[in-house]
Amino acid sequence: MLSRRSFIHAGAGVLAAPFINRGHFSLFANSLDQYSSLTVDLVRESTVIDMLGLLTLDFKKLDAWRTRPASFRLSDFQRLKDSGITVFHPAVGYIQGDIYAESSADITSWDAFIDSYPQYFIRVCNPADVSRAKAEGKLGIIVGQQNSNHFRTVDDVDAFYKLGQRVSQLTYHDNALGGGSTDPAERGLTPYGESVLARMNQLGMAVDISHCGDRTTLDVIEASAKPVLVTHSNCRALVPSSARCKTDAAIRKLAASGGVMGVTMERLFVGTGNSVTIENVLGHIDHIVKLVGVEHVGLGTDVDLDGRDLATALKKKNDLDGLQYARKVYELTEGLIRRKYSKADIQLILGGNFHRALTSIWQA
Repeated sequence: MLSRRSFIHAGAGVLAAPFINRGHFSLFANSLDQYSSLTVDLVRESTVIDMLGLLTLDFKKLDAWRTRPASFRLSDFQRLKDSGITVFHPAVGYIQGDIYAESSADITSWDAFIDSYPQYFIRVCNPADVSRAKAEGKLGIIVGQQNSNHFRTVDDVDAFYKLGQRVSQLTYHDNALGGGSTDPAERGLTPYGESVLARMNQLGMAVDISHCGDRTTLDVIEASAKPVLVTHSNCRALVPSSARCKTDAAIRKLAASGGVMGVTMERLFVGTGNSVTIENVLGHIDHIVKLVGVEHVGLGTDVDLDGRDLATALKKKNDLDGLQYARKVYELTEGLIRRKYSKADIQLILGGNFHRALTSIWQA
């Protein structure tokens, strides 16, 4: 078993030498931020699953990594590893052009990238792969899509499953399967969407409803024979202006079916005030726990290790105040400890809940 000291030294290229002060540690080079020994141990021991975790929002860099494997270096891996995340689900949504071709190319590129670096990555296709990634000190990649328009026919679900896709968000905007959260007159789950959903259930492909409209959200949970996931969303009770956030009714129905909701760290869905911080994220977790129990909440941060403001140069701030996204798992864990969550419950939130749900879903 790794000691805390060997854990801190494991990423010597990035992590600072241990600074011990009353049970706190400075983990990151060029940073005075310290984390409690309990936080360090919890992150080290947990299988942390980010169900919308991007390796990078710099898509030029990502394209280079996936098409010119030598461009991905040990330092890139070490930075991802030092984040504390064990498994990433780096899905994007293709909504224009030839969505079938774009989605096919995306999945093929991920497969090639993972195959190029077996010393760093594991393609997560079944529950055992999650455990294996943790045991071997590698990073797991769940291949998914944030739109299901590439399912031109029900048989396409089988074809993409064979390519390695294990998660599919049914709608990004209104499509042939159902309604999106941005569509004011969304029609709910369509008959075709119900057929695709049934095939996904049969194969063991996880159904994601993060961007679905309210009616479609409820329809999908009702129609699904397996637990449904909200990989990245927050609570509308706390952000009433956001149609992308889920209602209490939807969260209750999701939990009753065995589903899990990943809380996002994207500012627009976290809070609306002048100051939006990690405390607001913790507030969403608290709300879900009080509503349906700790077994139905996880992480779906919807951001990389640099934040969206740096990646997109948006005029409107989209990152949380005061958060260094490379440390988001440690910051969240510290916050959960402050709010008196138990060690076992924190481990469920960090990844145990999604691992349980995925195990149920992926077993066809």
